[in-house]
Amino acid sequence: MRHDELHLWYLGAPAQPRLVGSLALVAAGKGVSLRYARGWLEDGFALSEDMPLMDLEHAPAGRFGTDGPRAAGAVDDARPDRWGERVIRFVDRPQRLSLMEYLYCAGDDRFGALGVSTSAREYLPRPGGPLPRLEHVQQLSDVVSKIEAGEPISALEARIVAGGGSLGGAKPKALIEIAGEQWLIKFFNGEPVDTPLVEHAAMTLAHRAGIHVAQTRPIRLRGAHAVAVRRFDRQAGLRMHGLSAGTAIRAATASGSEPQPGYPELARILRRRGIARDGQGVRDARELFRRMVFNILIDNTDDHEKNHALLAVEPASASGIRLAPAYDVLPTGSGQGCQEFVCGDDGADSTLENALSQCEAFGLDRQEAATLAREVSQVVDGWRTHFLQVGVSARDIDELARGIDGDPLIAQRRDLATAALPVTPPQTSRAYRSRNPFRR
Repeated sequence: MRHDELHLWYLGAPAQPRLVGSLALVAAGKGVSLRYARGWLEDGFALSEDMPLMDLEHAPAGRFGTDGPRAAGAVDDARPDRWGERVIRFVDRPQRLSLMEYLYCAGDDRFGALGVSTSAREYLPRPGGPLPRLEHVQQLSDVVSKIEAGEPISALEARIVAGGGSLGGAKPKALIEIAGEQWLIKFFNGEPVDTPLVEHAAMTLAHRAGIHVAQTRPIRLRGAHAVAVRRFDRQAGLRMHGLSAGTAIRAATASGSEPQPGYPELARILRRRGIARDGQGVRDARELFRRMVFNILIDNTDDHEKNHALLAVEPASASGIRLAPAYDVLPTGSGQGCQEFVCGDDGADSTLENALSQCEAFGLDRQEAATLAREVSQVVDGWRTHFLQVGVSARDIDELARGIDGDPLIAQRRDLATAALPVTPPQTSRAYRSRNPFRR
C-alpha cells in the first residue's frame, strides 16, 4: 500500500460528501499539500485562514525536519496522532510510513468533517467495520494491551481496534458506540493514579467552575477504569469542521512571523472570528480565560496546542468559529511550574499573575479577570471533596495533592481568596508588580 496522491472530501453531511481537492507529498516526502478542486473553489470555503480559495498548491507552513512532517493548514488535523500512528503500523503495516499513508489509514471517523479517499470521483475511504459497542469495552481494552506490549493479535481483534484506534492522542484510546453515538474511550496506561477516573473527576469539576466540557463517564473494567468522552464534533448525524488551536494560530500568523501558541492568541482569534451573534465570540474568549486559570490551579500542565480546539459552526462565514468543549483536562503531577500553552507576559509560567498579565486579549479588564480567577479558585478549593464523591481513592487524592495543594499553587489560591481585587495599574510599575498578591 503506497499512496502518492489522495483526495480530500468534506463530510459535513456524510450522505452527501463533497470533493475538496487533491493531496500530494511535498518537501521530499516530509509534508502534504492541498490543491482545491474547481467545484470547491466555486462554492466551498477556506478550510483555514492560511488556505484561501485560490487555485494554487497550498503547502504546509513552517520548517520541515524540526517538528516532524505536517500537512497543509486544517488538513493536518485530519491526521492520526502518536497512538493512532502506532495502531496503523501494527494493524495496517503500510509499505511506506509517509504522512500520506497515515492520512489514508486514519479511516472515516477522524476528528472533524474531513475525509481522505483514493478516488476523486467518489468517496472511497479506508475500509472499516462497525464500531465496538459498550459491551465490547473489556475486549477492546485487552486488544489495546496487546498492541502496547507488541503481542500478535488476530484478524478479528485487528478489525475491532481498527474501528476507532487511529483517532488522535498519545495514550491508548479507541472509538466505541454508546446508544447510537460515538464516544472516545481512553484506557489506563500504567500511571501511578487511576488516570481515567481522575480525568472524569477533573472534567466534572471544571464544569462546576463554569467551563463547557465534553461529557464524560467512567467505565469499570477488570481491575481498572476507562473513561469515555462523548464526541463534540458530531451532532444529529452531521459532522462539524474543526481546527486544533495550533492549526488555528499558525493559520492566523502572518507569513514570515513566528506563531505564538498560547491562550492570549487563541482568545484574539475567538474575538475576531468567533460568532458575533449575541456576543458569542467574546463569551468564548472569556471562558478560555477560565480554562487557563483552572488548568493552572488543578496542575494540568499538559495543555498543549492540540488539547484545545475550535469548531466551525458556520464554516462559510468569516466569523463562524466557536470554542469547542474542554477535553483532556486532568492533573499531571509534573511539578514543572509551567504550562505547555503560553499564558501571558511571563510565557508559560504557571502563575495567576501571568494569567492576568494579558487579560485584555480575552476582552477583560484586570478587575473582571481577577473576579473570574477567584470564582475558579473557589471551586478548585473543593477539589478533594469532589474527587472523593466521584470515587477517586484517598491514596490517589493524596498523590494528586502533592501538586494541586503544593506550596506554589495553594499559596496562589490563598492569596486570591484574601487579596482585595486589583484595579488596573500601569503595567510597567515595578512597585505594583512587587506587591501584587497575584504574582509569586
